[in-house]
Amino acid sequence: MPYPFFMSPYPMQYPTSQPQAQQTQSTQPQYPQYYPPPPMYYMPPPPPPTPEVELEMLEEYKRELEEDLKDLQEELKGVEERIKELKKYLEEGRRP
Repeated sequence: MPYPFFMSPYPMQYPTSQPQAQQTQSTQPQYPQYYPPPPMYYMPPPPPPTPEVELEMLEEYKRELEEDLKDLQEELKGVEERIKELKKYLEEGRRP
């Protein structure tokens, strides 16, 4: 991704070809020359990973998903137990 565009609040000043004596004699105000920054160029996307690297990445991702699945299954068991408790209380006619 290219860098964000940044423009300095101060104009860039470069020496002019006129000597200092001639510049002070001029009646018109002298403004510094402004040169805009060069254009930003397109950066091509990175090359795709090699099959070995992609396989390693996918296996690691699979392990992470399996760990998440175990956590979700434990959470689901807890929710199911709470649902059973609440149904039991409602059937007996009392509140928790």
